[in-house]
Formats: sequence, C-alpha cells, structure tokens
Amino acid sequence: MTNQSLFNPATMGDLSLPNRILMAPLTRNRAQSDGTPKKITETYYHQRASAGLIITEATQVSDLGKGYLDTPGIYNQSHADAWRDITTAVHSGGGRIFSQLWHVGRISHTSLLPEGQNPVSSSNKQANAQTFTAEGFVDCSPPVALDVEGIKSTIADFVTAAQTAKDAGFDGVEIHAANGYLLDQFLSDSVNDRTDEYGGSVENRSRIVFEIIDAVSEVFPKSRIGVRLSPLGQFNDMGDSDPEKLFSYLYAKLDKLNLAYLHVVEKFPGSDMSSEEEAMMSRIRKHYTGFYIANGDYDRERAEKAVAEGHAHAVSFGRPFIANPDLPERYRINSDLNEPNQQTFYGGGEEGYTDYPALN
Repeated sequence: MTNQSLFNPATMGDLSLPNRILMAPLTRNRAQSDGTPKKITETYYHQRASAGLIITEATQVSDLGKGYLDTPGIYNQSHADAWRDITTAVHSGGGRIFSQLWHVGRISHTSLLPEGQNPVSSSNKQANAQTFTAEGFVDCSPPVALDVEGIKSTIADFVTAAQTAKDAGFDGVEIHAANGYLLDQFLSDSVNDRTDEYGGSVENRSRIVFEIIDAVSEVFPKSRIGVRLSPLGQFNDMGDSDPEKLFSYLYAKLDKLNLAYLHVVEKFPGSDMSSEEEAMMSRIRKHYTGFYIANGDYDRERAEKAVAEGHAHAVSFGRPFIANPDLPERYRINSDLNEPNQQTFYGGGEEGYTDYPALN
C-alpha cells in the first residue's frame, strides 16, 4: 500500500502534477484536411486543463504517417502555430500537456497518403483491418516494407515532430508504440518478418523504439518523454508469439532510461482479461520501477485501488474525459458523470466535443 490517492499531487520526471487523473489520447477526427487543428480544439483541451496531465490525441509525425481522415499533424509551421494556441490555453488553465507522436504504418489507405502512395510497415503484410477515409470505412491498403534508409527517415520524422511540439509549447511528448501502429508493427512477430537488424530477435524488433527515444532526447530530455505500449493488444490485426518475453525486455530496458513515464494499455474497453493474461501483466509490471500510468477501462473505484496499492502512479481516462471536461472534480466529490454520445466520437463540430456541461 502506498497511501496515495488519485487526488494527491505527483512528481513525474521533472514535472509536478496536481492530481493523478490523466487524460488519455483520444482520436476525435476534427482537424483540417492538412492536419492543422481547428480553433475549436483549443476550447476542447482548455476545458480539460484540470487533468493532472493531458496527452493529446494521436498526432501524425509526417504526411506518410497518416491513417485516418481529419487527424492532426505535428510536423510543419501551420501545425505548430495552431498547437501553440492550444498549449497556451491549457497552460492558462493551470494544465500540462504532452503531444502523442504517431505513425500509423500499415493502418492506412492510399487515398489518405501523398500521391496515392502505399502505406509503410515493418513488412509487406496487409492488415486485416479497416480505416476511415472520405468514402467511409475501407480495407487498409497493402503496405511496403521500410528499408533501412526508410527507417532512418522515419526516425528523423519523429525528431522533426518533437521539435515542432517543443516549438508549439508542449511540456513533453509521448511516443506511440501501441495499438497496432507502426512501432508496434516492428515489435510484433506476427507482422515483423524481417531478417535484418530490425527483425528476428526481441532486441532487433525493439531497436526502432529505442533509436527513436534516443533521437527525440536531443529535443526533449528523457524526463519529458513517455512511451505507450499495449502488451495484450490485438487491435489492428496484431499479436505476438511470446508477449511476456517481448514486453519484459521492453519494460526492463525502458526502466533504465529514466523516462517521464511508461503508459500501458492494460485492456481495451469491453474486453475481458483471462486469469493467465492478468498473471502475465502482473509479472511484466515488476520490470518497470519508474512512473507508471495505467490505462484500460478504469473507473474511479478501480483507479483509486490501483494507485493506493502501488500498481500505478496515475491512471489515464479516455471516454469519461470526452463527456466530463471537469472529470477530476467530479471524481473528487463523487458526482454523477455525463454519459458520452458515441455517435459524435469521430468527426463533426461542437456537438459531443465542446458542449458537454461542467458542474455548476
């Protein structure tokens, strides 16, 4: 037992957080077609500034990293200018905000990519998954395997994105290596069939993640860099033959880097975790001793228990923050929560985005 509460301040890296109720990344598909956030997004994030930390919606690091209609970018001046207004609004509300750096890899479609290019991945295996385009949901396009030069270029894209995030006033960045996107496609042996230094062994498949961390640390100190993983994730046609071996290695190596945090999707909403999976997650958890953010269908009671028992230093919430901009206060006084409208999760305007009421 740690005797800590969701409502206690916390020290994460070199940042002080006012509480341990964090806003998880939430794709909302409300950016302009070129990836520039709209003005309404400033309101959306400002309303949620009472979170201990806001982690933005997944934000593509390049035009080739895009996988869904109207998702934001973080790699050019237009993006930086729009995000700067957002970070300024969050800071004016007393908040802290990290940008989640994202490359979707094979979870994309040629219609979303420059000059109709094919997506890229660790291999040429097409995902048995769909993505959202101007024509609605469509099957993902076949990917092209990145060569070593392409990998180096992708790492450089993450650096450009990190620098853009820094210029825009973000407090730090989260490297998205979860949920079946590009970095996860390198980690998983169900996708990665490479025979070079980026394939085969756990160490080789993990190489790109650590090279990105090292490269990005030239922009932000490691104390301002987080990583997101999903050890049980099968979303986007994923899976690994030995997830315990893979993620034990990742946790242990990440633990030595003194990062801001490790952010783990422990389960997906509506999914059940078997006793074997629970046991595995408990075993691999022991390999990471730094600041640990738990995510995965948590409610107030479960989150309180996770923090009090020392399983997590903080918990990130997704859907509850969509409908409750003042979620920390609602949890503190144990108030009723607004119910989210799932019909407005992806795309649209103010409805279901900035019009959820706060407490009086």
